[in-house]
Amino acid sequence: MVYLAHSANKAGHPQPLAEHLRVTAELAARFAEPFGAAAEARVAGLLHDVGKYGERFQARLRGEVHGVDHWTAGALAALDRKQLQFVATALAVQGHHIGLQQAEKQALGVLFEQQCSPGLQPSTSGPRSELLSRFTADGLQLPPLASTCYSGLAGKAAAMLDVRMLFSALVDADFLDTERHFSGQEREPGLPLEPERALELLRAHLERKAAECTAAPTVRQLRADLLHACLDAGTLPPGLFTLTAPTGAGKTLSMLAFALRHAAEHGLRRVVVVIPFLTIIEQTVAVYREALAELGEATLHRYLLEDHSLAGIRAGDDREDDDCDTRRLLAENWDAPLVVTTNVQLLESLFANRSRPCRKLHNLARSVILFDEVQTLPLRLAVPTLATLSRLAERYGATIVFSTATQPAFSHLDEAVRKLCVSGWQPQEIVPAALHLFNRARRVKVHWPERDAAAVTWSEVAQKLARASQALCVVNMKRHAWALLDELAPRNGDRLFHLSTSMCPAHRQAVVREVKRRLTACEPCLLVSTQCVEAGVDVDFPVVFRAWGPLDGLAQVAGRCNRNGKQALGSLRVFHPEEEGRPYPTGAYQQAAEVAKALFNDRGAEGMDLDDPELHLAYYRMLYATAGVAERSADKDDLLGHLVTQHFAKVAEKYCIIPHAAVNVLVPYLPEAFKELAEQVRNRGLTRDWVTRARPFTVGVYRPRDDDPVRGHLEPVCVARTQAAAEDWFLYLEPDHYHPLKGLVPIADSSTLIA
Repeated sequence: MVYLAHSANKAGHPQPLAEHLRVTAELAARFAEPFGAAAEARVAGLLHDVGKYGERFQARLRGEVHGVDHWTAGALAALDRKQLQFVATALAVQGHHIGLQQAEKQALGVLFEQQCSPGLQPSTSGPRSELLSRFTADGLQLPPLASTCYSGLAGKAAAMLDVRMLFSALVDADFLDTERHFSGQEREPGLPLEPERALELLRAHLERKAAECTAAPTVRQLRADLLHACLDAGTLPPGLFTLTAPTGAGKTLSMLAFALRHAAEHGLRRVVVVIPFLTIIEQTVAVYREALAELGEATLHRYLLEDHSLAGIRAGDDREDDDCDTRRLLAENWDAPLVVTTNVQLLESLFANRSRPCRKLHNLARSVILFDEVQTLPLRLAVPTLATLSRLAERYGATIVFSTATQPAFSHLDEAVRKLCVSGWQPQEIVPAALHLFNRARRVKVHWPERDAAAVTWSEVAQKLARASQALCVVNMKRHAWALLDELAPRNGDRLFHLSTSMCPAHRQAVVREVKRRLTACEPCLLVSTQCVEAGVDVDFPVVFRAWGPLDGLAQVAGRCNRNGKQALGSLRVFHPEEEGRPYPTGAYQQAAEVAKALFNDRGAEGMDLDDPELHLAYYRMLYATAGVAERSADKDDLLGHLVTQHFAKVAEKYCIIPHAAVNVLVPYLPEAFKELAEQVRNRGLTRDWVTRARPFTVGVYRPRDDDPVRGHLEPVCVARTQAAAEDWFLYLEPDHYHPLKGLVPIADSSTLIA
């Protein structure tokens, strides 16, 4: 009898089970080879579908029964080899359909008891001895396995990453062979990095940019020195690094130069650039595309992969659907040499338990991973994140770079990190202290408020702003921005602009383009923004106002002032705004602002040099102590508690960069686009392709209460496959609530507004 893995493909051919197991095993072994787990991955590949040898599964393929468990039998076979030693293999096999479960021996005991109890069958596929006999009769044999990638001695977070990496190799291999069967063709492999060639193109581009640059000579020299430091550091051994340099120093391309030189020196396979905010994704990708343009468009769309919710909506992007399909396939497992993605995509994948987000992880081995604006990492996630990234470097040959102008004192958390990963967190700084970059980058005079200064009204702020031809004001809350806009709009409407996450991404991108044009053309421009403008948005204002906030926010906004050094000194004016109700977006943000205020009260204005890295180290150490980051104990119901018990599903639930209380709302920013998208989702239901097209016109809001008046303006959409209402997608039906300046402004008594 021929046992089958899958039903017939388009050509009418079903897939023999033995073929699927062999191919999956060899692919998984190849994917795990870079981190020395090929033998275990091969065993996982052979065992993952052993349950399909059962009569009930074969009947399921014929449509006679439903819901057959075909994964438990293989997991038990892995445990049976040396009792509980091969935890990673068992979990990977068990989880390839239901997700990774729990690695603690007590939790695995249920499975182990099943394999030890002759009267208890491991799955509905059939008796395990019968399944393995058919496996052997089909010409398959399990190779000897002397060791496992899983080690509880490495630390809890480290051990969990070991399981995920094996799981990643298995599920990607399984997906690829299944795809090959049903499509009838092999997927085209990803391009090689070719770091020497890419670095040559990048250096030629940088030379051209330097020749065309209109920035002050001191700024140009600063950028050149940073580039040379990054190129020199590229020869250092792989590991953990920081890249601390002032805003406007050219970090975006300099750290790419480091990555390419480093990859060339050490044979690393890809570069992954991780960016916290969608507001700067498009800007970064545009810079990279320009730098590598000589690769040619046909190559570039496969060389540079954008994996984020705005991918594929770049203005003027008219590439063929086949190219879009290629990018979609590459995004599934990051089989591309240069990947640009978000904190959410990468970090949440590192803590995930399901096959789709974990599928890409094996491709992080022997890669250079560049984290931009790393100060945005939530403090509550710092220790687990550092522990997992440390394991990625120490065990999987990756190089991790944390880049920012305001480097957090993460090394201060080394002892806490070692409890979850024994290699700890002690990175090496790329930029030599002898370069004195921050002293040379002084381009802004900061005007601090008096210690006992009264709060400033929005009317007073508006009057000061209006006196400038070009000025930026950054506030902490959307309602503060709107209050300031209301003060400014009557007499400044033609030069007034706004940025916040109440505006959909397409709206924000349009504003950033027009603001940059006006700044370059020396035309009048007043921009009122929330803190979304601070990290990485390349604008250069002569005058900047900033409401009091966290110290890193104050320093980051200084980087939007006199960025190119065209004046002797730009002007940053910090003020205490009038407050009504909640003064800051979140409790953590308020805590950081209060720590900054305590530092200011202790040091005075003369001790608050935003260009001094030592000030930021003192600030972060005080913040960690205040927030109890290093001393946080493991509660059974929190993230640390679930890391201790190695409960993969609970860890995935608790580890979230952005709280999942938000929902997505399609807004009528462009009425015709809204009408078309609304009609499509009403007729066809919610699909992944629709979500990709809708993202540029979407705003996130808190999930409304049942009695919230805004409910009357929200239309839920149905999921295409089930026709059930989606929990997190809505259409906003009132066009008058989308303001051309402010974005989405729900009715006054709504509680949905995200700070």
